[in-house]
Amino acid sequence: MPPTAGRPEAGCAAGGVLFSWGMRAPVRVVGSLVSLFVALLAPAYAQEGFKITYDVDQSRPEKARLNGRIVNERSQDVFEVNVTAEALNGRGQVVARGITYVDARIGRGDSRTFTVSVPTVPGTASFRVVVSSYRTGFSSQGP
Repeated sequence: MPPTAGRPEAGCAAGGVLFSWGMRAPVRVVGSLVSLFVALLAPAYAQEGFKITYDVDQSRPEKARLNGRIVNERSQDVFEVNVTAEALNGRGQVVARGITYVDARIGRGDSRTFTVSVPTVPGTASFRVVVSSYRTGFSSQGP
């Protein structure tokens, strides 16, 4: 019978544990892949509830600077907000990316400014900015 994870086996040092992949490994791998897939899709879902406006400053040859404002239109405060700016080619494919931290807290209805730089890449036709991560909750500020 193969050893199982977490069960001490004969031949192990005192207190040692022999771990076997056994039949549990595929479950772990599939679970990890699902988590990775969800994490990669998170930026697409993170956009809901925010209004983003920005201007593009391309005065520097090595990078474009996007200066903008994000408005929290959600019914809750948001925390640890990051935005990602993407340079797109003529077919809408991402050719360069930049990310910036916006603020620790943006209350519902509040706004914050941000600046994010994106490397200049030949063939860039446009830009887009999305909220790439945040946490939700209610502020616990006292009177």
